[in-house]
Amino acid sequence: MGLVRLVIFGFIGLSVIYLCLSIYSRSVRREKLEKAYDADPVAGMTRKQYVEKGVAEYNGSLRPKLLMLVYVIPAVIVAVTVYITNAN
Repeated sequence: MGLVRLVIFGFIGLSVIYLCLSIYSRSVRREKLEKAYDADPVAGMTRKQYVEKGVAEYNGSLRPKLLMLVYVIPAVIVAVTVYITNAN
């Protein structure tokens, strides 16, 4: 029963961390795009179009996928710890 509680509360906690990191990462990227446009405006594009295009490219990049490691790394650590503890 303790393992079930650990999994449920761990998943909730990791989901909160993932959500916060995701929001922060996107806001930093959006801010960089806004600054880049202000420094060198692109002809034929508004600031909003430029930023939205950049955010769409960001969503398809590797960085948002790497944020999923928030779930993987703690799960692996717990699994290894349980295995080592039970192996002895």
